[in-house]
Amino acid sequence: MSMGDVSRAVLRGAAVAGATAALAVSATTATAVTPRATPPGLSCDTGKHEIDDYTGYALCRNNGTTAQTFWVHLVCGWSPDVDGEHVTLNPGQSGQSTAHCAGLGTGIGEISVQP
Repeated sequence: MSMGDVSRAVLRGAAVAGATAALAVSATTATAVTPRATPPGLSCDTGKHEIDDYTGYALCRNNGTTAQTFWVHLVCGWSPDVDGEHVTLNPGQSGQSTAHCAGLGTGIGEISVQP
């Protein structure tokens, strides 16, 4: 085997190892939507839009005694993460924040409510 053949074999092996590692990482990012803890004083439901897997929401009610601001945060896989509009609720009020992941990518991987 010549030195050129050895170099090509080493490079092919490195390329296969790199591709395998990249596939392993992408497989871990394409997980089910994981809800996270809701900030104190708010009761929230989060989820994906029933027709569009790239749109997520947080529907919250302020159970506290002071005004609270929240927004939905989406982890979008290969696309940049996005935040929804900031919503301020007085005690007893309900409201919704929505956001949309870019169509290029794996969709929503996680939805959280930010205070």
